[in-house]
Amino acid sequence: MNCGKWLGAAGALLLVLGPATGSLAAEAFKVGVIDQQVVLEKTKAGKKALESLKEFSASRQKIISADDEEMKKLENELRAQESGLSEAAKREKQELFRTKLENYQRRLQEFNREIQTKQKEMADEYLKKMNPVVAAVAEKAGCAAVLDKGSDTTLRIVLYHRDTVDLTDEVVKEFDRRYK
Repeated sequence: MNCGKWLGAAGALLLVLGPATGSLAAEAFKVGVIDQQVVLEKTKAGKKALESLKEFSASRQKIISADDEEMKKLENELRAQESGLSEAAKREKQELFRTKLENYQRRLQEFNREIQTKQKEMADEYLKKMNPVVAAVAEKAGCAAVLDKGSDTTLRIVLYHRDTVDLTDEVVKEFDRRYK
């Protein structure tokens, strides 16, 4: 578990904002990096949380799929019967379809909000557990800071790092040790 030495922007910042007494020395400090997404996907607790979210989303998707099928069936019936219906019956069927469509769209929005809320709750709970784990691994490695590498799908925070400063595997092991 080795962290690389880093003296960059922080050192420059000390030079710019350093005391006027002439003491401009900046200390080197160690920085580690982790990939939070990998930690989530590799830890036992993370896998359970992702599976729970997947099941939650799948249950909502089944309901939406059933509603979608009902809407298609109703639309097809309306088109097939359209020529043989009176104007009043046609308006009644169209109104029924419009009402069901609005309910369908409302339910879809509600389910999307529920899924987003569930994702946020899961992420918040996971971060509460991950922060002390990362701190413990960083302390053990002698790191003053740990940065998230980010990914192509999120904001990439770290543009370059040596493999020797990557603490992801150690964080996964410590997380699993603490949260079985």
